[in-house]
Amino acid sequence: MNVANTVNRPESLAVAQPGKSVMHGDDELTIIDAPQQILRSALAALSAGRVLEVVEQFDDRFTFNDHALTLEFTDKLRLTEFFEKSRELFPDTTLEIVSLLESGDQAIAEWKIAATQTMSYGSITYQFPFSLPGSTIVRVEGGKIVQWSDYYDENRSRRVGLAGLFTEWIEY
Repeated sequence: MNVANTVNRPESLAVAQPGKSVMHGDDELTIIDAPQQILRSALAALSAGRVLEVVEQFDDRFTFNDHALTLEFTDKLRLTEFFEKSRELFPDTTLEIVSLLESGDQAIAEWKIAATQTMSYGSITYQFPFSLPGSTIVRVEGGKIVQWSDYYDENRSRRVGLAGLFTEWIEY
């Protein structure tokens, strides 16, 4: 756990902030970042489509890996574009946390996503609902996410088209 803030104030005024645990010392309140709460907050924001809120939880120096799509981002602008495009392609996406655990500066969430893929064939539009399990592992330093890794089945995810938008193609 990393100490984010130390504030001199009476215990009676101690208020826990989202993503923070409150610990009391002699005369001071120490707020400690809890990786589990940070991950829970980020996943809830993703599920609700609050992309900027998620990206704000990342450190300026971070690595985001989507192992199913073989994508890696280290730039907040590209990560924002990825999350926004994902929401655009699958606007009804919901994410349910199945289990969550923390070990040191890391947190692991097992989750289930449900969404609908809409595809047009000529003048006919088809909707294909799907759901899939997956997991996210984050490492937190100083109250910010420095490493994020997603694992799920690419074929069941219907996200290959999304990956194509963020993959650089080399023509020979």
